Order: sequence, then C-alpha cells, then structure tokens
Amino acid sequence: MKIKILLPVIFLAAAVTQGCVSNKKYAELQSSYTKLQETNSDLNKSYQVTQQELSGARIQVKSLEDQIASAKSNATALQDALNKCLAGNNQGNVNISKLADEINASNKYIQHLVELKNKSDSLNVVLTNNLTRSLNQDEMKDVNVKVLKGVVYISLADNMLYKSGSYEISDKAGATLSKIAKIINDYSTYDVLIEGNTDNVPISKVNIRNNWDLSALRASSVVQALQNTYSVDPKRLTAGGRGQYNPVADNGTDDGKTKNRRTQIIITPKLDQFMTLIGKETKK
Repeated sequence: MKIKILLPVIFLAAAVTQGCVSNKKYAELQSSYTKLQETNSDLNKSYQVTQQELSGARIQVKSLEDQIASAKSNATALQDALNKCLAGNNQGNVNISKLADEINASNKYIQHLVELKNKSDSLNVVLTNNLTRSLNQDEMKDVNVKVLKGVVYISLADNMLYKSGSYEISDKAGATLSKIAKIINDYSTYDVLIEGNTDNVPISKVNIRNNWDLSALRASSVVQALQNTYSVDPKRLTAGGRGQYNPVADNGTDDGKTKNRRTQIIITPKLDQFMTLIGKETKK
C-alpha cells in the first residue's frame, strides 16, 4: 500500500525538478506499473502451487523410505516367529510353510522398494554428471549442482545470468542456459521450478517495488528463455521468487551477498509419478 502513496509523490518531484510529465507518459507508467503488479501476483500464485507440489513429492519419497523400514521390521518379526516355531515342536499352531512364504514375499517387496529408490537416485546422479561434464571450467565457477532428497538443484550466480541491476538475461548466459536446457529436454518426465533469490539490499528501480518483484521477474526471464529460445515445454516450467528470505550465506559480508544473489533451477520427478508408484505398491 505504501508504494501506491509514494508513486504520486515521486512523479510530483520529477515534475518539479524536470518539468511537467505529460498525461500520456503518466498513463503509460501507470499502466506498466499495474501490469507488473498483476504479473507478480500471478507468479507468486504459481510459485505457491509448485511449492506445494514439490513438498508433496518430498513427502512421497519419505513415504517410500518409511515403507522400506516398516517392511524390514515386519520381515524381522516373521523370521523371529519362524525361529520360535522351529525351536518349539510342541507349538504346532503356526503354519511354517505359510510363514516362510510371507517372509519371502516381504523380502521381495523390500528389494523392490529399494530398487525403485535406487533407480530414482541413479537417474539424478546421471543427470548431474551429464550436466557437469558439459560445463567448462569458467562456467563451473558460476554454476553449482547438487542432489538433495531426490531433487536436483542447479544454482546460477546472478552476475553471470543477468545484466547488471536488471532481470534481463545477459548475452554470456546463453551458452550455459543452452546446456542446462538440453539436460532438461533429455529428462522430459521431470518438472522444473525456476526460483529467484536476492540479497537483502533494497532495490530502487522504476516499476520494481522490492526484492520480491526482482526475484520473481528474474525467474520469469529464465522460464521464458527456456521456453522461447531452447524449446522447453512450458507445461513443465514454473517461475517463482523468494526475494531475500532464503539466504544461503550471511548478508553481512560482500561474499555472502554474492552467494545469496542466485537463481535456482530445481528439477524433480513429477508428483503424479510418485503417487502412481505408491499406489501400485500399497495394492500388493
């Protein structure tokens, strides 16, 4: 709400110091400002939806891990029961053959869950290796790739990705983005979230109210570059901004601020794939 009050004051000051602003120019600025507000609102809504989906995917991964632990515990209990049965011949109420079959089935289920998890982990490792091998030494200085809880994170420094003080993609970022886009296109079953982050220094630009705006606009620029220049399916893409509120370093130092000014490309298996995976296993 403060921005709406301050803008007329800014325009009035400009009029006093530089002459009156024409009604046409004022209307253009007001229209641009309104569109920016709408765009930022849409981006934030889209970002919130994707955050929920990403959270859901992580929950499903945790569910797989819990199922593995539960199945192992069940197998141990079955084995103990069988051992007791074999040790006590007088306890003839337990069907040894059925118990052995249950143990074998439980072990197969454990092995299947482990294979599913290993397959997901292996795909992420291959994806990461393919990307890092495609980047040269200079590019690796501005790109950080890691896998965390089944999700691939590609962090790009803003001084490589954007023009100074802007959300426009720089010319030198093209080569790096093209390599990342190739990996994204190769792994067509993965969703991609582009997440903008800033340091805590307030932004002072026309039509950019704060770091929320800047981070969302930068993420949107990357999304549009991936779609329009590198032919990534837009249905797989989501843009979101986190402003200054997701730091990875101390904003009290120049080095920390540099690390916090970044854009993350987050590549994750589609949520419906996890749901199908869980659904198939729970029916067995």
